[in-house]
Amino acid sequence: MADRIRVLLVDDHQVVRRGLRTFLEVQDDIEVVGEASDGDEGVARAEELRPDVVLMDVKMPGTDGVEALRLLRERGNPARVLIVTSFTEQRTVVPALRAGAAGYVYKDVDPEALAGAIRSVHAGHVLLQPEVAGALLTDDQNGGAGRGPALTEREREVLGLIADGRSNREIARALVLSEKTVKTHVSNILMKLDVADRTQAALWAVRHGVTG
Repeated sequence: MADRIRVLLVDDHQVVRRGLRTFLEVQDDIEVVGEASDGDEGVARAEELRPDVVLMDVKMPGTDGVEALRLLRERGNPARVLIVTSFTEQRTVVPALRAGAAGYVYKDVDPEALAGAIRSVHAGHVLLQPEVAGALLTDDQNGGAGRGPALTEREREVLGLIADGRSNREIARALVLSEKTVKTHVSNILMKLDVADRTQAALWAVRHGVTG
């Protein structure tokens, strides 16, 4: 199927990769295209295979998940990265989100929930639990981003809808604008926030209380 979501698994434990693959192989719309056992290999495989979504562990020997995320962003790899972790501490998850992850799930996640999470981040949504959003906000208040750049009222409206996971078409419909105008607003928002993509813009919006 040409429209399948192509997924790369990156985890240093083979049993975890095997379990994830078993979960996903029964999904009609998801295809596991490769595996990697550490961050360096994960980056190389992501560059080679160009998956839609990468399931990435955080704690791995050598290059960990956070550094791998940074490398992917530096190389302009468009894959959406979903952190799959056994660590619940905010100090583990928050750096991954700041590095560009689209969200995270725990390794004991229900198979259907995992498939749903993959579909969600592939569609442009950000999976951010309330306690982690709070941690991001607290981190900013303790010396992070400060007040941020000045956005116009329309840009704040568009940003709020981006944070809700809306596509440009859905934003255009909601605000009664053309898609071309929305695209221009999105480009201006990314430039003003100095972020690389919609995921980072959505995280900024959550941290600063901008909602649709």
